[in-house]
Amino acid sequence: MSYSVGQVSGFAGVTVRTLHHYDKVGLLSPSVRSRAGYRRYGDADLVRLQQILFYRELGFPLDEIATVLADPQADALDHLRSRHRLLTGRIAKLQRLVEVAEQAIEVQQTGVALTPEERFEVFGEVAFDLSYATDAHLKWQHSEGHRRSMARAAAHSKEDWAHIMAESAAWRGRLTAAFDAGAPADGERAMDLAEEHRQHLTRWFTPCPTAMHGRIADDFAADPRAFALLVPPTEQRPGLAGYLRTAVHANAVHRPDTPEEA
Repeated sequence: MSYSVGQVSGFAGVTVRTLHHYDKVGLLSPSVRSRAGYRRYGDADLVRLQQILFYRELGFPLDEIATVLADPQADALDHLRSRHRLLTGRIAKLQRLVEVAEQAIEVQQTGVALTPEERFEVFGEVAFDLSYATDAHLKWQHSEGHRRSMARAAAHSKEDWAHIMAESAAWRGRLTAAFDAGAPADGERAMDLAEEHRQHLTRWFTPCPTAMHGRIADDFAADPRAFALLVPPTEQRPGLAGYLRTAVHANAVHRPDTPEEA
């Protein structure tokens, strides 16, 4: 059996121009002559073309493919190992680029309209891990409260964020002081702190009924990334997230929603 350049182009998925180029550089030349004297590809040529396309898929340059095919027993394994190392390095580089892109997506999905320098200045340590913000966005993207919160966050100025973070820092100090002092999680002091946090969310982001506040506190206790956005790791204590969760749920019983909040 023999095949014309057009036939080989059709079933091999390469262009006629590419086949002509392979012929010109001596990589693959039709080895069969028809009765009319036309050059055609034979079965052995098709096997060689499959090998060429395999190496091309791995990213080998044509001159290196020619070297491998010239002495496959001696060189193919070494060339494949070299290509494997190169591809592994490229994969690692691409993975790093993926991580950078994911971080950029996370930053955009927080809704915080600040430059990177301003983010660092305002958020400090809290800004270092924003992966939870992306998960929260995907989890609650259809929630009206979440959309309202994101819109409010995007509208805040640098000065607003500085005020928000200062409020949060002062509140964290009071929370850790109550925890360190052994104040009961369902006592007045802890419940007051829980209510203060709920009002902070309402004032700066979105109305926060007690049920919503409870879900937020559940996330704080279940996901370290969530709690790290509220209390930086350097300020945390073992059990503090669970302490806050208990205080939030106790506060919901102690201070039920008003009709306006429900």
